[in-house]
Amino acid sequence: MDPATIIGIVLALGALFGMIQLEGVSIAGLLLPAPIILVFGATIGVGIAGTTIKDAILSFKKITRAFTGKVVPPQSVIDGVVSLAEKARSEGLLSLEQEAEKLDDPFMKGALQNIADGTDGEELRILLEDEMESRLAADRTASKFFMSLGGYAPTVGIVGTVVSLTHVLENLAEPDELGHMIAAAFVATLWGLLTANFLWLPLGARLKKLADLDELRMTLLMEGVLAVQAGSQPRLLGERLKAMVPTHALDGGDGKGGKAGKAKAGAKKGGDDQGLAA
Repeated sequence: MDPATIIGIVLALGALFGMIQLEGVSIAGLLLPAPIILVFGATIGVGIAGTTIKDAILSFKKITRAFTGKVVPPQSVIDGVVSLAEKARSEGLLSLEQEAEKLDDPFMKGALQNIADGTDGEELRILLEDEMESRLAADRTASKFFMSLGGYAPTVGIVGTVVSLTHVLENLAEPDELGHMIAAAFVATLWGLLTANFLWLPLGARLKKLADLDELRMTLLMEGVLAVQAGSQPRLLGERLKAMVPTHALDGGDGKGGKAGKAKAGAKKGGDDQGLAA
């Protein structure tokens, strides 16, 4: 598990709490039920209004993945594909069926089984590309949902502040209470900005990043198994797959999400090179 989301949110909340302590702000004054109910309830409500119930439920189920989603190092994927290429060259393509039974990854398992069954290379590419898109769709749907909540929340907070300020104007005859009432009015704006930037937007960005990394991983697997099917030499296959990955990702960092699409495009362009001879 990559702890980036947990560390980031804890760090952000810690900075906020530190500011509250240094400013001497009363935490009780910020935990007002009315603005919290409005910001959370209305934000989620308008978010659901902009999508479908099914997608909204799916998105909330994906919250766990945002915190616990695994990031597979590209080098590990490449090493696995090269190992399969070596086995296929020494024992034949039918041996990949035995390897498929040992795998937990449904994408890779299905690809190897299709190769062992003698599926045509072009048909297999189309099948894997379609399967890849369908697997990525759930994370991308959830990402868009939470990003939309991040856009709605600040505006909902402003609505709450306007409503509270209207109440303030109705009580101008009580000047002793105005300061407290105005301060309470801005709590709604605070919660709108807080939930957007400390919760919804990070969740959306995290799920998008995980989808991008998954796309890169599956692209490497797809191009790798297709090259294995075409009889590519293992060492050259490994070099080719490494060329599809950002350098810093091979050094142990996370690959840039945007590189996945470029890697996929580059892989298609280099499809004719799959038949590298031994």
